[in-house]
Amino acid sequence: MKLLIFHANQCNPKRCTAAKLKRHGEVVYVRPRRVPAGSVLLSPFALKALSKEDAGAPALLAVDCSWKKAEEVFSEIKSSLISRTLPLLVAANPVNYGKISKLSTAEALAGALYIMGFRTDAEEIMNKFKWGKSFLDLNGQLLEDYSNSKNSTEVLKIQKDYFF
Repeated sequence: MKLLIFHANQCNPKRCTAAKLKRHGEVVYVRPRRVPAGSVLLSPFALKALSKEDAGAPALLAVDCSWKKAEEVFSEIKSSLISRTLPLLVAANPVNYGKISKLSTAEALAGALYIMGFRTDAEEIMNKFKWGKSFLDLNGQLLEDYSNSKNSTEVLKIQKDYFF
């Protein structure tokens, strides 16, 4: 699966996980209009959760922007992409360690890949970061359960069982 990033240039370049993934050749920066039709857009504002059902998409698009400006940035992305939200996961990045759903771009991509059944690709992405294994360890059982779900409804049920 192609990994694409719309980079809004709102972060500290030294801590930017998207930039590091780009340097390693793991992702390509794009404008949303250049994303193949039928691709999945990871959006915290989507109404449907990401699941294994989405694994057939031609590409996965993450948006790298400030959490404080996320609503503004996502409202500007008008496209025919399939918007999906990640189910709840715990951040392991140094900026938001332990916070629920305050993931870095790398964590969001890795979590999405794992859930869709691309576990090895998720591990490869997280291996680029000193704290990457911590993300997979913190969320290990949860990611396994999400990835064993057949659809969004099952993913949301697992999320509810863990967090509510």
